[in-house]
Amino acid sequence: MRSLTKAVAVTAALGLALTGCGRTEEATPEASGSGSTAAAGGFPADSAIGIALPQKTSENWVLAENLFNEGLTAAGFKGDVQFANGGVSEQQNQIQAMITKGAKVFVVGAIDGAQLGTQLKAAKDSGATVIAYDRLLTNTADVDYYIAYDNFKVGQLQGQALLDGLAMKKPAGPYNIELFAGSPDDNNAKVFFDGAMEVLKPKIDDGTLKVVSGQTTFEQAVTQGWKAENAQKRMDTLLAGSYTGSTALDGVLSPNDTLARAIITSVKAAGKPIPVVTGQDSEVESVKSIMAGEQFSTINKDTRKLVEETIAMVVALQKGEEPTITDTTSYNNGVKVVPANLLEPVIVTKANAAEAYANDPVLGPLTK
Repeated sequence: MRSLTKAVAVTAALGLALTGCGRTEEATPEASGSGSTAAAGGFPADSAIGIALPQKTSENWVLAENLFNEGLTAAGFKGDVQFANGGVSEQQNQIQAMITKGAKVFVVGAIDGAQLGTQLKAAKDSGATVIAYDRLLTNTADVDYYIAYDNFKVGQLQGQALLDGLAMKKPAGPYNIELFAGSPDDNNAKVFFDGAMEVLKPKIDDGTLKVVSGQTTFEQAVTQGWKAENAQKRMDTLLAGSYTGSTALDGVLSPNDTLARAIITSVKAAGKPIPVVTGQDSEVESVKSIMAGEQFSTINKDTRKLVEETIAMVVALQKGEEPTITDTTSYNNGVKVVPANLLEPVIVTKANAAEAYANDPVLGPLTK
């Protein structure tokens, strides 16, 4: 059931009808994109590797840049790491330039996974392999692999964290909550939201949770561009419109740490008690907030591990070997099922932060 829901959630994020996406057991070998042709033959050990990343909107992307530069160099490759702070058109141009430079593998963290079809086809036509990094590349056959943390599970963990925090806040409901989602042009945003709602919707339906504003759909909850100011403005509006008088806000589903801190800022400015607020990405300021008893939770998706596994995939491809794949059925991008290497996310609260970050040289000391 969980895999079915995840496949539906991913396809729904592509703008397809939610009920029109089935699981991919019915997919033919051709449709599933086994990636066998991508690994065939290998390529020279000192080849160029193109890393196309989105805007620097969070700490994990900045860290990824440094890790890719260092890791690819250590592995003997020529890394070309680019951020597209100027938007989709800049990322399109960057990928085209990487093709001209002869990159053998493209690792793409897309701004908008549906807007790179022309460039990805050109990359494949050049003989390169395309790996979708963190965000699924959609509506294209020209992607060989996907590597990410299990984003549907991230959403489930966020939903469960909200329930756990609310139970700690007061022993029984009903609880007043609000829902926030990420940017609608990021494929992951809908997956996070659907994972969380799988946990929360039964509690909304039975009255344990009450979304006081009535804004329960993804479209109502989105935060354009993942921008903190947009989340803060929406929280300001929700507080002014739905939480007057004695109506208390008990919890907020926030999809990442940047938005979580913006939500908390809004609540503080309104002079109200801080509710249970979830997050994701283990950003430094949010870990500090968790340890201070403000933000309730985050999700640890260790960027070091994700980059390490991505470079391991590149090394395997260079040797003409198949990279590690853990899921061959769940990630239908609208054209094909993309073989995926999924890493396991970890929920972090003040109670387990020291253990979760024990081996992290930056975050570990914050938990002392």
